[in-house]
Amino acid sequence: MPFSPKIQSTYQPKRLAVKLTAKGEQFVLNAHPWVFSNSIVKINDDAKSGDLAIVFNKNKNKVIGLGLYDASSPIRIKMLHSGMEKAEINAAFFKQKIDSAFEKRLDLLQTTTNSYRLLFGENDGFPGLIADVYASVLVVKLYSEIWLPYLATLLPMLQETAQAKTVVIRLSRGLQNSKAHQLKDGDVVFGTLENEVVQFVEHGVNFSANVIKGHKTGYFLDHRENRKRVGALSQGKTVLDVFSYAGGFSVHALANDATEVTSLDISEQALEIAIENGKLNTYSGIHKTIAGDAFDEMQKLINVGKTFDVVVIDPPSFAKQASEIALAKKKYAQLAVLGEQLTAKKGMLVLASCSSRVQYQAFFDINSQALKQAGRPFQLQLKTQHDSDHPIGFPEGAYLKCGYYQFTN
Repeated sequence: MPFSPKIQSTYQPKRLAVKLTAKGEQFVLNAHPWVFSNSIVKINDDAKSGDLAIVFNKNKNKVIGLGLYDASSPIRIKMLHSGMEKAEINAAFFKQKIDSAFEKRLDLLQTTTNSYRLLFGENDGFPGLIADVYASVLVVKLYSEIWLPYLATLLPMLQETAQAKTVVIRLSRGLQNSKAHQLKDGDVVFGTLENEVVQFVEHGVNFSANVIKGHKTGYFLDHRENRKRVGALSQGKTVLDVFSYAGGFSVHALANDATEVTSLDISEQALEIAIENGKLNTYSGIHKTIAGDAFDEMQKLINVGKTFDVVVIDPPSFAKQASEIALAKKKYAQLAVLGEQLTAKKGMLVLASCSSRVQYQAFFDINSQALKQAGRPFQLQLKTQHDSDHPIGFPEGAYLKCGYYQFTN
């Protein structure tokens, strides 16, 4: 079965000679995957996205790294290889990286799970590229033009590794507006797709993802282990899932015999998906939904004296840029306060953050401070990060943090 001709690029990448500032050199030698435009001292005038950047050190003129040039990003070079060891960027190089990434996922694939992240961008050596697998469907999301000349090489390798019957391409907003390719967001470039909603299994629990129109690649896989843990905590309990989206935590709770689960999200469409995901499983509890602003709706529940045995608060990123960090921290503190008031006696409050700009320790400090001010004794039982298919390869790659707060009265 052939791949779509749309993945063939007419552009033949060139080789660029690059020299950096002392600080930029240090980043490369420390195997950081980003080189910013202000670190570049010397580069060819005709550099284009996808060109191979060969980084030389200033003094000895030795190669210290190889990367792909990105004309439309302040992260001007996305590094593929760092250090003095010789490497050639070719099909064999990419195959070795894909095999290495797949090997890291093998333990996860021994569980009753057939959905996973095969490539996690920079953390697996593929900056600006994500590859997620949902059962027999591989979804590749591109965030940069740098990969366009290499798709015809990469996609067959990824398809074979994932044993995928279908390959879908998703594009970032910037790439959707790019004239450098013929692809459309949601293009099926290999195989066929009878239904854009694909069913998959996560630790024995059934879910679905819209791989054509859903957020990111259709679902958020990074919280998988936390969802399983919340499911185990929910047996015979009442559960509130705030910012529930497609009901990840809610459905695990229902499948694990929670008596009542309330999914709260601003999107009515997301709540409909949460209800449908619940129905893919057998459960006896009640599944309620609340559509509205999380802060307002939580306050309304507090006002009527409603509490839950397990409360999960997993908001979207509050700090997409540095100027939003202070407000993000304020919002996390507010959510901890609201969550505490909604957690029943001897209940569990689960607080999560996916804002990479709010540091790991800062997030836990905010939560502890807010909960201590409530004057109610609690224990921080567990801190978690991404699941195993989201390995952390550099500091900025660590964004997810989650805390389990057990109240003792």
